[in-house]
Amino acid sequence: MANYAQLPSVEAFELPPTTLPIKQTATPSALKVVFYMILWIASSNITILFNKWIIDTAEFKYPILLVTWHLVFASIVTQILAHTTTYLDSRHKLPNDWKFILTTVLPIGLMASGSLVASNFVYLYLSVAFIQMLKAASPAVVLLVSWSFGLTNLTIGKVTNIFLIVLGVAVASGGALEFSIIGILFQLGGLGFEAVRVVMIQVLLNSKDLKVDPIVGLYYYAPVVAILNLIIAYLIEYPYFNMADLYRVGLLLFFLNAIIAFTVSFSSMVLIGKISGLTMSLAGVLKNILLIISSVLIWHITITPTQLISYSITLCALLYYLVGWKKLVRA
Repeated sequence: MANYAQLPSVEAFELPPTTLPIKQTATPSALKVVFYMILWIASSNITILFNKWIIDTAEFKYPILLVTWHLVFASIVTQILAHTTTYLDSRHKLPNDWKFILTTVLPIGLMASGSLVASNFVYLYLSVAFIQMLKAASPAVVLLVSWSFGLTNLTIGKVTNIFLIVLGVAVASGGALEFSIIGILFQLGGLGFEAVRVVMIQVLLNSKDLKVDPIVGLYYYAPVVAILNLIIAYLIEYPYFNMADLYRVGLLLFFLNAIIAFTVSFSSMVLIGKISGLTMSLAGVLKNILLIISSVLIWHITITPTQLISYSITLCALLYYLVGWKKLVRA
C-alpha cells in the first residue's frame, strides 16, 4: 500500500498501522516501545468494545452523538496540548490559512464524517467479530479507489491477492449466523468513505509534500468533523433523543470512553518512527485477532467453522498484501 500520512479516523481515531509515516530516530528504550505498543493495542480494542457496549448493550442508540462527543473531547485536549506541550509543534510546518482549511481539511473531514457515522451505526446491527471480518476487505476498497483516481496500477499479483481477501470476507459473511443486510451496507459504506478519505489524503497532502502525524491531524480535523456530525445528529438523532438514555449509561462512563478513544491517537503518535512498518502491520493483525476473541468471550458469539477458515485465509492474504513475502520470511 502506498505510504501516506493519515488523519486518524474510524473507531474513534484509530490509525491503521500500515499508514504510519516512518521516520528513523534514535533507538528508543525497548521497554518504552513495548509499553506504547501494548497501550495502542489495548486502547484501540477497548474503544471498539466500549463503543459496542454503549450503543448496543446499554442501548444508547445514538452512534452519531457518541462519536461527536469523542471529537469534541479530542478537540479540547489537542488545543490544550498545542498550547502547553511540544507534541503538536509540527503543525507550524503546515499552512495556517482558510484556503488550507477549505481545500484540504474540510474535504477530508467530510469523508471522515461519513466513515465515522457509517462505522458506528454498524454496532446496532452486527457483532464486533463479524465487523472485523468485514473490515479485512479495506485494502481491496482502497486499492480500487486509488486505481480509479489513477494513483496506482493494477497488476495480476495485486488483483489475485485482493481477490483472495474479498473471497475470504464474502465466505465469512455468508457463513455468519448473525446476518443483517443493513449492517453490512453500513460497514461497506464506512469502508468506501474511508477509502476515499485515504486517497484524498494522498492527493491533497502528499502531493504537496505535507506530512501530518495522527495527533496533529486530529487537531485540525476533529473540530471540523465534530461540527459536521453535530448537524447530522441534530437531523437524525435529536428528534427522538431522551436524556434518560444518557443517564442510564452514566456521564462518568462517557468521559472514560472519550479518554480511552483519545489514547489510541496519542499512542499512535508516540510509536511513529520508533518501530518499523512491518512490526506495526503484524501488531495490527494480532490486535484484530485479539479483538475478535474478546468479543466472542464477552458476548458469547458463535463463529462458524466456515467463518474461521475463510477469515484465516483472508488474514494470510492480508499479511502478504501489507508486507510482502520477503519481509514476512525475515520477520
